[in-house]
Amino acid sequence: MFRPCIDLHQGRVKQVVGGSFADDIEAPTTNFVADQDAGWFARRFRDDELRGGHIIMLGPGNDDAARLALAAYPGGLQVGGGVTADNAAAWLDAGASHVIVTSWLFPDGVLDHGRLARLEAEVGRERLVIDLSCRRRDDGYVVVTDRWRTFTDVRVDPATLAELAGHCDEFLVHAVEVEGLSGGIDTELVRRLAAAVTIPTTYAGGARSLDDLVLVDRLGEGRLDLTIGSALDLFGGDGVRYEDVVAYNRARRAADA
Repeated sequence: MFRPCIDLHQGRVKQVVGGSFADDIEAPTTNFVADQDAGWFARRFRDDELRGGHIIMLGPGNDDAARLALAAYPGGLQVGGGVTADNAAAWLDAGASHVIVTSWLFPDGVLDHGRLARLEAEVGRERLVIDLSCRRRDDGYVVVTDRWRTFTDVRVDPATLAELAGHCDEFLVHAVEVEGLSGGIDTELVRRLAAAVTIPTTYAGGARSLDDLVLVDRLGEGRLDLTIGSALDLFGGDGVRYEDVVAYNRARRAADA
């Protein structure tokens, strides 16, 4: 299934090249800057019955825009970026269906099990998404944090996915090296996720056509969903029509009914 996204940078809805944060935090390579505010996109997703999308706040200055989107589509969107045990409940109160946590779980590049337990106790496993966005390293994939610039000691492998699945409702995985490039998905990562995940998981990164959505859907057997960003005409792309992914989801829901 297709899941929508709202990426926020400096309060604006943008599509950025994920790996470019390593070069400039304040001015990453940007593919698209929307004229509309975040609430406009949230209302569009609400009206088209697209659930489970995510709002990602890339750096500071995005709280107001995120709250605007959540108010427009209460219960329909997840929110991540700077989430901690101290503010997670407030984001749920603002209308998020789930909170997405990443960097806060990995201080000094190490998974902090105490922080994970604290966050799970604060919001409940059923409202927690763990972000395992990653980069290639050696023969596998390693979780990266701090706007995808810092390698952790956690590999995205069956052992990690099995361990963390007991503490959250979903995973979100950006393939950082292809994020924002619209050059095709990282099929190796998709295949690894499809073979190992046991809970709903959203893959993001590189999608360029409706064929990518079909492939991720087939490989994931209902557990793996796809976000399409820069290639989507809604975000200035020319590879995928927004109306087509909406129609695809409706057809899938009808077939599963």
